[in-house]
Amino acid sequence: MRLSIIQTALHWENPDANRAMLAGILAPLTGQTDLVVLPEMFTTGFSMNAAALAEEMNGPTVRWMHGQAAKLGAAIAGSFICRDGDRNFNRLVFMRPDSSLQHYDKRHLFGLAGEHKTYSPGRERLLIEWMGWRICPLICYDLRFPVWSRQRQADPYDLLLYVANWPSRRGHHWRSLLPARAIENQCYVAAVNITGADGNGHEYQGDSGVWDYSGQCLCQISGQTGVFTATLRLEDMQAYRRQLPFLEDADGFEMK
Repeated sequence: MRLSIIQTALHWENPDANRAMLAGILAPLTGQTDLVVLPEMFTTGFSMNAAALAEEMNGPTVRWMHGQAAKLGAAIAGSFICRDGDRNFNRLVFMRPDSSLQHYDKRHLFGLAGEHKTYSPGRERLLIEWMGWRICPLICYDLRFPVWSRQRQADPYDLLLYVANWPSRRGHHWRSLLPARAIENQCYVAAVNITGADGNGHEYQGDSGVWDYSGQCLCQISGQTGVFTATLRLEDMQAYRRQLPFLEDADGFEMK
């Protein structure tokens, strides 16, 4: 599977500008990729202004994702501020070219920014099947909680996705935890962060990247806008797991 990560600065709280900017970045990928991963809250930046910015699932961002997936002939994943009933969510949408979609609501809300005061937490982990791969999408702060992302015998996966707005001042944690998730789960990990500064003055250097099932870095983009497409090989990962069957010795557990 060809997977493309998109690292860019975002226009603060300006969905129209961000959708237009990203459409230009995505256009050259037509026919060249199978899955595109965008950052967390890719239309707004990490904003707590949900009252003004939240969209419903039939709103412009989901329609834009459908249009882009159809043009590219590829799936697209990224999160946005979603209003569902009387609650707001930091919601990741996985959109296929045929307009079918699934979504994941961020489980771990970032208390330091007051995210828990604005958004409701998700309750269920999501597993997506795409092109013979099983994919587990997660959002930013979820990275700090390894139990939530842990391989489970009942619902194993091949690829972890993280979409994020992760500030530079905690960049060492980001760069350390991503390969750790790949090693402990014997899976590919793809993570997309932003660059530049947001409306709150937080700086971001990106460090988006892709890691293989042994924790080796296939690419990492730092300090600049960039697009990188990696080819992930399911058969190589499966052979690695057979050679080193560590997951068979893992503890059993249930999430409540």
